[in-house]
Order: sequence, then structure tokens, then C-alpha cells
Amino acid sequence: MNTQVWSDFLQQNWLIIVIALIVLFVVLGLVKTMVKWAIAIIIVIALVVYSGVSLEKIKDVVNDVTTETVDTLKSEAMNLMMKEAKEAKYIADAAGNFTITTPNLELKGEKGKDKVDVSLRGVSLGKWKINDTVQSFINESKANGNAAK
Repeated sequence: MNTQVWSDFLQQNWLIIVIALIVLFVVLGLVKTMVKWAIAIIIVIALVVYSGVSLEKIKDVVNDVTTETVDTLKSEAMNLMMKEAKEAKYIADAAGNFTITTPNLELKGEKGKDKVDVSLRGVSLGKWKINDTVQSFINESKANGNAAK
């Protein structure tokens, strides 16, 4: 978020913020029930709404951070696929379902499906479409001699 916007907001509305904080502390000090928390939440929400920060903006920021994190993890997983393909252990069952494990990755797939479940260090990264890198990883794990049936 832009610090200049917050700085301008604080400079323009410092008196309202100070009054809201005083009321908040008085309420928290005097009221001894769950009502005080309800009043405190209402005061905080009122300040957030008054500041112009909408729930949509907060949601957008959360979505942006989530997307960046997932993209970073996917990129790291792809790099690890290329690095750890020689160590991969391929295990298939009679139905054609397979599991490929490396020190940091695990792929689970079903015969005839175009997606695999990918986990990085035990954290699921969801279902991935089998692209060239994933297919190359699967083929190399089958061929490198660590296959078990």
C-alpha cells in the first residue's frame, strides 16, 4: 500500500483518530463484558471505512500476495523437478496410477489424466496440467533406474 496516502490521511484526520483512540481505550477500560469488544470492533471498522480503505482493496492485496506466493512456489518446484529428476523414484500400481518422489517433491497421477497432484516439501501445490517440464520429469524418473512396481 502507498505510504504517502496513509501519511496524508493521518495528517488530515489526526484529530478524529486521536478521539477514536481515546474512546476506544475508555470503552476497553470501563466496559467489562463482550460488549466492549463489539464496540471496539465497530470503532476500528469505522476508522477503516472512514480512511477509504475498502474491503475490496484489502481483498485485492491479499489476492496479489497469494498469487505471487503460489507463483514463486510453482517456479521453485519446476526448478527442483529439473535438478532432482535423477533422484526421482517412480512407483506405479496395477491400475496405472503413479507416485514420483524426490527429496523435496511428490507427484501423484492417474493413468490417462492430464493433471498431477504436486507437493513441495509436504505442502500441496494443487493439480498441475502436465506440461513439457512435468512430462520430461515423469519420463526421466521412469528411465533413471529407480522405478519400482
